[in-house]
Amino acid sequence: MTSKKTPSNNIISNTRNKTKKLSNDFNLFLASKSKTESPYNKIVLFSTFLMLLIGIYFFSVFSDDFEQFNASRMKSTIGLTFIVLATILFAFKASFFIYKAYNYYNYKPVDSVSDKELPTVTVIVPAYNEGKQVWDTLMSLDNSHYPKHKIQIISIDDGSMDDTWDWMQDAKTKLGDRLEIYQQPENQGKRHALYRGFNLGTGDIYITVDSDSIVTEDTLRNLVSPFVKDEQCGAVAGNIRVLNNKKEILPKMLDVSFVMSFEFVRSAESNLNSVLCTPGALAAYRSTAVHKCLPQWINQTFMGQPSDIGEDRAMTNMILKQGKHVLFQQNAVAYTNVPEEYLGLYKMFIRWGRSNVRENLEMAKYVFTNFRAKGKAGTRVLFISQFLKILMSYPLLISMLFFVIVHPLLFLGSTMVSILIASSFSVLFFANQYKSTEGFWAYTYSILFTFGLFWITPYAIATANRRGWLTRGLAEKK
Repeated sequence: MTSKKTPSNNIISNTRNKTKKLSNDFNLFLASKSKTESPYNKIVLFSTFLMLLIGIYFFSVFSDDFEQFNASRMKSTIGLTFIVLATILFAFKASFFIYKAYNYYNYKPVDSVSDKELPTVTVIVPAYNEGKQVWDTLMSLDNSHYPKHKIQIISIDDGSMDDTWDWMQDAKTKLGDRLEIYQQPENQGKRHALYRGFNLGTGDIYITVDSDSIVTEDTLRNLVSPFVKDEQCGAVAGNIRVLNNKKEILPKMLDVSFVMSFEFVRSAESNLNSVLCTPGALAAYRSTAVHKCLPQWINQTFMGQPSDIGEDRAMTNMILKQGKHVLFQQNAVAYTNVPEEYLGLYKMFIRWGRSNVRENLEMAKYVFTNFRAKGKAGTRVLFISQFLKILMSYPLLISMLFFVIVHPLLFLGSTMVSILIASSFSVLFFANQYKSTEGFWAYTYSILFTFGLFWITPYAIATANRRGWLTRGLAEKK
């Protein structure tokens, strides 16, 4: 007599197999020398999961305290108001996540058009104190599968104090007429270097590439193809991965974070024709859209001071304001260097945070107007989500500190459980995209961000008027 497996037995069997595979993959991940070259990395991973387990234990032990804590707050007007607002915020966040997931599911990158259809492009590479890295960037651009008669490559040295100009000259010697190099009389900032490039460019499409980024052979043609397919397309964001992620911990964590930020978040935004930020590392703009806002962009100020940060977000904002579509190309990949130490990381995040505050305020001026013929609702939902992060940063900070003081162990437990639940999506998403266990770094990154970078947004809001690049050797100006 042949035995038949019931559906419940199949589910249990599949679950066991998946759990066993995940466990085996994680063990291989810890044992792999190629993926975690430093023993310190393994210690950090082990510590991450130890902290998560301790957190789960604390949460289970003090779960009754958690219920009593909420019950006591319900008795006061302030406490009740906080719980109601927190519930509404959670409901919005959950709904917004489902909304993003729906748009991600419906997103599809544009396939590359033929050589005949490809537009003429000007690639602009501003450089400051990059040394040999700018040479590598220029070589990767020249190796692109793009018709040579349709591409103009311009690199501008923004007053570097190292041997960047020497490497640019060496690249010029090798590439000849395929490369134009220029030197600013003094360091004026990335925005001014790009401005010079925009005015020198002859292509129908401007492509901006950071001087510490490497592109693949098909990156450029994939990046500009949406302009051919969509006449309303004003800008396209590239897909950014981390270049220096082979050894150090922070780049490994940021690589997982970038995959979520670009391949999930920007894919969803692209389906709404409203990517909010085209990255400086790799982006493309229709030249007519750029020149329409170029005077405003180069002369942009915030609280009476010239804007010398957030040039990518500002350009994106101004093109969205024109009613143009801003898209994302998952198949247009660039690999860029990121900070390897905490000092460089938090400075980079502060710069991004200040730019986010400034540009959200600018976006608020037009997003609820008739800035686009159709498809405005999605853009507005994206803006509301962004603005809520800013609006709620101080209340959340205060409530977090209050929670720490009142019941530190319960705070640790509930926070770790939240990280485990939320970050598991990042782990699974990364594994699905790249069939890799590197996604486990999402847990470590979430712990770092929660306990080591929680202050970034409140600080960025309080210091939004400050200038300075922070990570390129330029002094911060008040």
